[in-house]
Amino acid sequence: MPEKKTLLDDHRVVRCVVALSSTVYRFKIDMSHVDRGIYEVLDLRVACHPSETHAFLLTRVIAYALFYEEGIAFSKGGLSSSDEAAITVRSLDGILKTIIEIGSPAPDRLHKATKAAERVIVVTQHDPELLLRDLSRATIHRATELEIYSLPKSFLAELGENLDRHNDWQLVFTDGEIYITTKGKDVRTTLTRHTLPT
Repeated sequence: MPEKKTLLDDHRVVRCVVALSSTVYRFKIDMSHVDRGIYEVLDLRVACHPSETHAFLLTRVIAYALFYEEGIAFSKGGLSSSDEAAITVRSLDGILKTIIEIGSPAPDRLHKATKAAERVIVVTQHDPELLLRDLSRATIHRATELEIYSLPKSFLAELGENLDRHNDWQLVFTDGEIYITTKGKDVRTTLTRHTLPT
C-alpha cells in the first residue's frame, strides 16, 4: 500500500502519495515570476520514483513553479500513475483547467488531454525536434494550441550537480530567462517555446 504524506507547513498544501520505494526530495523555492507578476515561497515535497531520472524530476519541479497558480498539483502517484498527467490545475469547483505533461508524451495522450482541458502544456528535457517530429505526424485535437517548451540538458545537468534531499532555491523568471540560485551557485537558461507546424 502506498504511504500518504501531507505537507501542512502553510496554507499551501501539497499532497502526494509516495510509493514506499520512492525517494522524497524537498524543494523550498523563493520564486519571483516577473513576467506574470507572481511572487511566492513554495515548499514542496516531491516523490521521485525509482525509474525517474533527476532530469525528469527537476523538469517537473521547474514546470510546477513556472506555471504555478492556485489549484496546481502534482499527480498523486508520480510516475507510478501512468494514467495521470504529471501536473494539473483545477478550479475551486474541481474543473480541470490545465494539464502539464513532462518529457515526451505520446500523441494519443495529448489528443485526450486537449479534449479534457482548456490548456495543455508540455515541458520536455529531451530533444524538442524529435518530439515535434513525432507529434506533427499524428492527429491531435487542437494541436496548434499546444504549448511546448524545452529545457536544455546542460542546464538540468548543472542543476542536478547540486541536487540534495533538501533544496533551497531562489528562482527568477523574467523575459523568458530562468535564473536559479542554489548552494551559492547561479544556474541560468532560456525557456524555449516551440510550435507544431500548421
